[in-house]
Amino acid sequence: MKFIDNKGITDPMVNLAIEEYILENFGEKDTYLLFYVNKPSIIIGRNQNTIEEINTDYVDDKGIKVVRRLSGGGAVYHDEQNLNFSFITKDDGNSFQNFAKFTKPMVDALNKLGVPAEIQGRNDLAVEGRKISGNAMFSTKGRMFSHGTLMLDSELEELTKALKVKKIKIESKGIKSIRSRVANVAEFLDEPITMEQFKEIILKNVFDVEDVKDVPQYVLTEEDWEKIQEISKKRYQQWEWNYGKSPAFNVQESYKFDAGLVDIRLDVKKGIVENCKIYGDFFGIGNVKELEDKLKGVRHERRAIEAALADFDVSHYLGRISKEDFINLLY
Repeated sequence: MKFIDNKGITDPMVNLAIEEYILENFGEKDTYLLFYVNKPSIIIGRNQNTIEEINTDYVDDKGIKVVRRLSGGGAVYHDEQNLNFSFITKDDGNSFQNFAKFTKPMVDALNKLGVPAEIQGRNDLAVEGRKISGNAMFSTKGRMFSHGTLMLDSELEELTKALKVKKIKIESKGIKSIRSRVANVAEFLDEPITMEQFKEIILKNVFDVEDVKDVPQYVLTEEDWEKIQEISKKRYQQWEWNYGKSPAFNVQESYKFDAGLVDIRLDVKKGIVENCKIYGDFFGIGNVKELEDKLKGVRHERRAIEAALADFDVSHYLGRISKEDFINLLY
């Protein structure tokens, strides 16, 4: 096994490209371990509907990047105090879905730190019943990776604000319960450690060496980096991948403004509004169908909606309901 250094890059659109590049080109004979730390971002599971998973207002306001990964599973929040690890190897027919094989080295390292971590369920690590790590897998062309998070000292309050909690969860448990179900490794340490110290401890344990200098490495070449940047541009920097890959879905939002009720129905496919219907008891002058048609073919994205309605007098159709309020209801 060899370690690959990502050179301290914190852009998730590049780090996920590094992982994909290694998967596509290495791992047939040897196993590789990749570490990466991302700046504040939400990483969406391959099969998830992006819009349903994120708090769009908060994400836009904070400039949090939203990127879809290759593997399935749920949405996760990353920041500079969360360590991501990825084992990239041959899919030998016995490793895929065997999360314990890849999480055990992390459990052992944490135990040596005095953190009583253990495998919980199928793909999580927990301490005293609280989740500190989630894991996912992806396989293609005889290769696979198993990657996961290790929250050293993440901003857990940011996690609850950035991810959208399903209404049923809010009603039944309250949003504070999300915070109570997760934990940072730092909470269980006798002495605080830095992210670099955390990496070194894990590396020495995984590779069974006394000094990190003895960890075998593969150093990415200039040609490797060029191909990684190409993957990043073609996939992870594309709105169509991060949002447009979402499955077809219907949106129904309604609100009782002082000027009347507005009820919006959208059919969205591949991130594009295909149909729009607006109902309500508002008093507008214009034919509301003109407003509906204006939204057809528009990305289901706040900036795209704002651009489509930039020169459009929404109040002409909805009465004393502002364009801003209408867009807030749409997205």
